[in-house]
Amino acid sequence: MPYPSIEDLPDSVKDHLPKHGQEIFRAAFNSALEQYEEEDTAFKVAWSAVKRDYEKGENGNWHKKSE
Repeated sequence: MPYPSIEDLPDSVKDHLPKHGQEIFRAAFNSALEQYEEEDTAFKVAWSAVKRDYEKGENGNWHKKSE
């Protein structure tokens, strides 16, 4: 099921990603779900998209990568 807005994302995404990261995740997830029609694949694509710009800190939260 696609996510209509970032407020609809799972708590595991909302609680740990900044707003911009959530927007990246939502857009990538929805696009991949439309293309592949498999939620598992869509989650993998979405997290890969997030990992291009963000990295997970020691506290479990994600932050923008340094240039």
